[in-house]
Amino acid sequence: MIFSDSDIAAIWLTLRLATTVTLVLLIIGTPIAWWLARTKSWLKGPIGALVALPLVLPPTVLGFYLLIAMGPQGVLGQFTTSLGLGTLPFTFWGLVVASVFYSMPFVVQPIQNAMEALGDRPLEAAATLRAGPIDRFFSIVLPLAKPGFITAAILGFAHTVGEFGIVLMIGGNIPGETRVVSVQIYDHVEALEYAQAHLLAGVMIAFSFTVLLGLYWFQRKSPLLVLK
Repeated sequence: MIFSDSDIAAIWLTLRLATTVTLVLLIIGTPIAWWLARTKSWLKGPIGALVALPLVLPPTVLGFYLLIAMGPQGVLGQFTTSLGLGTLPFTFWGLVVASVFYSMPFVVQPIQNAMEALGDRPLEAAATLRAGPIDRFFSIVLPLAKPGFITAAILGFAHTVGEFGIVLMIGGNIPGETRVVSVQIYDHVEALEYAQAHLLAGVMIAFSFTVLLGLYWFQRKSPLLVLK
């Protein structure tokens, strides 16, 4: 049994989506994690809860409200339309936006944990040497928190690969545009193509097991870098 053309297209689209989402989350998640790790503001609790909300919120609920927000009458939809980009639902970039929201805690929390584990001493020592805030962040925080970034990248990528409910809500099932591996497996099952479904599902199981095994091994080296 070999992969069909639609299977291969779904695999490549899934990898493209997961890579894009992981890069976006590392960029926007780092300042969020840094703020959460250092702030004493009362807003830390509410914002931390908001970041972690996808961990407990059903993906269909999040997908429903994102669909409204990105639709023609929604705030995001009107903004993207004003930029000449049209609306995002049922497009690849709509999947990116939805996946960024849904996978955010899997990236922000490991980075936040790593930054909190640093403590104040390294930064205070650098400050006594007249290192500025930006210099301290790039020369002290980022190198020492590197294990947290690696964990975040692995979790963010793997979680995006395994998404189903939210991508189906936002992207539908458009071949070559929004049909990722999880949706492709669903299509095979609906069409009673169990052999193809077994093949793709087996690949997902092997991928997930490999990722978790690698992550557990890595966390033995850096035991502090786990999700709260």
